Amino acid sequence: MKTFIRLFSFIKPFWRELLLAILIGFLTIAASISLMSTSAWLISTAAIATSIAQFGVSVVGVRFFGIARGVFRYLERLVSHSLTFKLLARLRVWFYQSIEPLAPARLVSARSGDLLSRVITDIESLDNLYVRVLAPPLVALVVIIAMGIFMGTFSVSLGLTVVGFLLALGLGLTVLTLILNRDPGRTLVEERSRLRADLVDSVQGLPDLVAFGQEKAYFDKIQSTASAFSRTQARLARLNGFQSGLASLITGLGVLSMLYLAIPLVSEGKIPGVFLAVVVLGTMASFEAVQGLPQAAQLLEANLQAARRLFEIADSTPAVNDPAEPLPRPTSADLSVQTLSFAYETSPQSTQSDSKEIKKTPSWNVVPFVVRNVLSDISFDLPTGRKIAIVGPSGAGKSTLANLLLRFWDYAEGEIRLDGQDLRHYTQVDARRMFSVVGQNTYLFNASLRENLQLARPWATQADLETACQQAQLHDFIMSLPDGYETFVGERGLNLSGGERQRLAIARALLKDAPIFLFDEPTANLDPTTERKIVETLHNILDSRSVSAGESVTKSTIWITHRLIGLERMDEILVLDAGKIVAHGTHDDLLKQDGLYKKMWDLQNRALIA
Repeated sequence: MKTFIRLFSFIKPFWRELLLAILIGFLTIAASISLMSTSAWLISTAAIATSIAQFGVSVVGVRFFGIARGVFRYLERLVSHSLTFKLLARLRVWFYQSIEPLAPARLVSARSGDLLSRVITDIESLDNLYVRVLAPPLVALVVIIAMGIFMGTFSVSLGLTVVGFLLALGLGLTVLTLILNRDPGRTLVEERSRLRADLVDSVQGLPDLVAFGQEKAYFDKIQSTASAFSRTQARLARLNGFQSGLASLITGLGVLSMLYLAIPLVSEGKIPGVFLAVVVLGTMASFEAVQGLPQAAQLLEANLQAARRLFEIADSTPAVNDPAEPLPRPTSADLSVQTLSFAYETSPQSTQSDSKEIKKTPSWNVVPFVVRNVLSDISFDLPTGRKIAIVGPSGAGKSTLANLLLRFWDYAEGEIRLDGQDLRHYTQVDARRMFSVVGQNTYLFNASLRENLQLARPWATQADLETACQQAQLHDFIMSLPDGYETFVGERGLNLSGGERQRLAIARALLKDAPIFLFDEPTANLDPTTERKIVETLHNILDSRSVSAGESVTKSTIWITHRLIGLERMDEILVLDAGKIVAHGTHDDLLKQDGLYKKMWDLQNRALIA
């Protein structure tokens, strides 16, 4: 019930459209009942009439109600579907606004296929909730009351009987259907989600599956999931057939009961004979108002389970929150990290949605990280214009430090100070505006080169784009393409080589032109030749941007890497191991210390020679 109430809250801005849909829905059913009743009266009157003038009005009535039913049906579909599309649009925007604060920390372990299923399939499935679940019961209630009053004018027994059978179908069968479909309805949503997640995984990993000869094994896994999904669908189809048959039986019994009660009333002269057919056919037409309710009940549990899955994510607590009273945007790029320690959470995040109702749903956001501290007692200063490198083996905590600087995660011990103030006292947007980032896994959208570049500065002119790309040594390549800056890069930029993707990421960072450059493994997954070219390009850019007007230093740099190429041009190097700074100094100083940095340097050189 809590989930249903929350879903109903989304319709509040559209209550006028909802009331209009209910009104037109009632008029549609009323026109249908009136058409059948008028037709019955016309046929009965025609059998005993001595003049055509006796049923002239009824002929006009049949034509009017016939046309009215079609017009009202069209208007009802138009209004109800318009309402549904508005609601779905509002749900999509709400859900995106809900998951945006969760990224990337709370989404780091979510399966992309499962998340896609929630974003698309679960929201799309809610179209039935408003069109076939919410409005029809209200229309049916009005019709039942109206039919009870109408038939009650002939006889109290007729009024009570028609109301009883309408309630038997509209309420009794609906409740029975709801009970029978509860478990399979929930199961259907979960199995559909698993199937979509497996399909997305298989498509994304298809090259590796083919390379390792595991297509058959993964196909069997998908087939097993699909078979379970099909069995649940078949079970629901059988239940649907059962409730459809039972609905027809109740309708038939209702019509026969009305006929059984009406015949004696006609024989006794309490009802004119011409109204016998009116009672029977009017009753038959009235069941249209309740026929769809059991089917709506069948959809209800699946819809509610889809909603629970949405609320499960939306109710998650973000890893990072803006302060209640944030400081103004920082004006200085002076950065200081003091005694910083950090450990990832290892337990699932609690949610505020119907926990009892989703107990069979596995938590989507368990953070699968280590239990030890990832960073311990990290301290360093980065005055404006200074260039430092942070190096260490994989798993040393380098990327975690970058995530903390960008406020993707919040720290609990120590502090990061920007412009003399705790980083957490700024909004996330203001803190991130201070950094131009090039990561090891730069995401490129399936859009043009221009659109991917303008992600950093949407208002950038063509001259701005060309300047950034020239500095990143990418402009000549772009101009060699038939469509130039309008060339589409493909999904994740796969139409480009690894070096081209990194140069595009560098150009994007340059276009943002933030006070601090943050490079997190910018040459990851590149061959040595391309790596050296990229490093040389970056250092040339940093040297040209770190000094302006002779001696005026304007830019700072944090270079995170496990590759020790070009680091002799850095002002200071911090060596991380197991989350701790084990050494610091210049390139030459660290080589003299014969520590971890010297070992990494020797290993790298031996690998290059080999």
